Amino acid sequence: MWSSGAIALEKVGHRAPAESSNLTVVFVSTGLGREYALAFAERGASVVVNDLGGNAKGGGKSSAAADKVVEEIRAKGGKAVANYDSVEDGEKLIQSALKEFGRIGECCVIYNGFLFVFQDLIHRIHLRGSFLVTRAAWDHMKKQKFGRIIMTTSAAGIYGNFGQSNYSAAKLGLLGLANTLAIEGSKHNIYCNTIAPVAGSRLTETVMPPDLVASLKPEYVAPLVLWLCHEQCQENGGLFEVGAGWVGKLRWERSQGQIMRQKSRPMTPEAVRDQWDKICDFTDATKPTTIQESLQASVSVLSRVDAGGQVEAPPSAAALAVGQKLPVSTFNFNHTQCILYALGVGMSTKDPDHLRFLYEGHPDFSCLPTFGVIPSQAAMMDGGLASIPGLNIDFTQVLHGEQYLEFYRPLPTSGTLTSEATIADVLDKGSGAVILLDVNTYSGGELICYNQFSVFVVGAGRFGGTRTSAKAKVRRQRHVVLWFQAALYRLSGDWNPLHIDPGFAAMGGEAPILHGLCSFGFAARHVLKQFANNDPSRFKAIKVRFAKPVMPGQSLQTAMWKEGSRIHIECKVKETSDVVLSGAYVDLHQTRGKSASVSAQGGRLQSDLVFTEIGRRISEVGPELVKKVNAVFGWEITKEGKTAAQPHELFCPHTAIDLKNGAGSLQKGPYGGKVDVTFTVADEDFMEVVQGKLNPQKAFFSGKLKVRGNIMLSQKLEVILKDYAKL
Repeated sequence: MWSSGAIALEKVGHRAPAESSNLTVVFVSTGLGREYALAFAERGASVVVNDLGGNAKGGGKSSAAADKVVEEIRAKGGKAVANYDSVEDGEKLIQSALKEFGRIGECCVIYNGFLFVFQDLIHRIHLRGSFLVTRAAWDHMKKQKFGRIIMTTSAAGIYGNFGQSNYSAAKLGLLGLANTLAIEGSKHNIYCNTIAPVAGSRLTETVMPPDLVASLKPEYVAPLVLWLCHEQCQENGGLFEVGAGWVGKLRWERSQGQIMRQKSRPMTPEAVRDQWDKICDFTDATKPTTIQESLQASVSVLSRVDAGGQVEAPPSAAALAVGQKLPVSTFNFNHTQCILYALGVGMSTKDPDHLRFLYEGHPDFSCLPTFGVIPSQAAMMDGGLASIPGLNIDFTQVLHGEQYLEFYRPLPTSGTLTSEATIADVLDKGSGAVILLDVNTYSGGELICYNQFSVFVVGAGRFGGTRTSAKAKVRRQRHVVLWFQAALYRLSGDWNPLHIDPGFAAMGGEAPILHGLCSFGFAARHVLKQFANNDPSRFKAIKVRFAKPVMPGQSLQTAMWKEGSRIHIECKVKETSDVVLSGAYVDLHQTRGKSASVSAQGGRLQSDLVFTEIGRRISEVGPELVKKVNAVFGWEITKEGKTAAQPHELFCPHTAIDLKNGAGSLQKGPYGGKVDVTFTVADEDFMEVVQGKLNPQKAFFSGKLKVRGNIMLSQKLEVILKDYAKL
């Protein structure tokens, strides 16, 4: 008969897990218990090694096993004493610690257990023994307001195993005991967790191949135990499988189920049979964690049946919030807020095109369109959501799900804006609730823009609401998000500490993350530059879904493609390839007013002459060139830092030389097919390359010639220009 017993644990502050100079541990002397004892002793703990010295069947008695581990610990300079009492004498184990070390400090109990062939003995040692050892340490834990309890269950208890009914029953009983201790102890800072280890031992060596037993070392389990015993670990009521260096957490799951009766009608086995598939359907399954959540389903059924035969759920508090209006918010701003926002989403004076958004003295000074989320967000950030009856929100569990923004007039660069917000719908997603918030923003009585915020509240689901809503809006550039980007963006008005305070962010299980609306702004300005020549008047609407968070310092890549007047976008983190903005698009107004191209402003391009000559030569020897080259080359010619003719399609440049299809062709303006490689070069540098004054390779390495796409095809560039553009 043997077992691990009680661990008395001093608070360890910010030291390594379980590191303490006054930590008393009571452990079994072999297998996992031995590994735990050595690990704790190595970190300065005082250890009581408990072992009766019995064999695998519970017979025999010897002090040798415990004494051997004590000698190992002392040989390394550690403190240890042997104990040979049964776990059924739990008080004696605790007294051993008090006698040898004077006190036991804050306590933690680890119960490891053992396997015996007799049912009564199994339950006495595994279930009753763990209860008695824990009870002996419980008062010490309560007095010192600290305790960590680790129960050891088994896969046989969790899943069952042939021929082990008695052992399985005892081991699952330990899990039930641990769950209750977790509830009772939490108010005293006593946390209880359960592990189901897989490790080589005297028992497993009889049923496992020797090489597998050797691989499943106890030292691959001990680190989890040490962490769960650490005061910084806030896990409580958890169940973990561990072995071979892997750790996983288990939880209960329950199907939505099906109501089998109506008022004044009996429930029949035939009804159960007919609805069996629905009863066992785990689609949108719930994951109850408390007895209250477990009983909620039955209580809900009673109220629905008593309603008179209808099994529709009564309106929830969340559903009653739909249609409620938030207090009207007012937003006063000037050019400073516009510039701060532009900086917050990554604009820089290094790019001349950005100056119109960063300098109030610029003749075309404008507010970035996505600034439209800032005044409307104020309606939500100023406590508006908290004022709605039925929405009991834990703001540490709030995530931004999706965002839709539509414009009716360009944003002014200063003034006073008012926003009116309404709860459009509340959706039940099972693991959480989604709040759809519609916000209309006005300037002097005129509607400027409309926002729909989709806010996901973790853990607020399962209230019986619908999963979808008709009110929900349908939903390759690269930029580095600087480390200070979140700190800079929040100056635009999003003061949520989740994005800057590590302590607050940790409450939600995260490190500080970038604002979703900051990524939103990055993607929007990529589209604005690529497809609208940075003309904010062309910006009509944008919709994104926030798929994953972005960490400051990561790089954002925006892929864009055009269908009609809609630009579809997908934003990824370069370092991880995680999609962070998905299901996203931007709608643009058709081009109106004066053209933004250099050509329309006057100043004919010298390169036009070259392309005209290339086009003439293609008309003469096109088939020969197609056979020789087999590629489509795109050209973006710039003059004075501006693109001569802004592309209207992704990879659809100002001029395309098609030497891949048919007899070849030269097209100016949007090219409908796929371009293999695109060159961006200044008009004057292009002419120097053509005239042989500038080597294309040198132009590339000096940054004068930029290439995207299949860069290897650029090797054919010199041949084309030299042989077929002689002027």
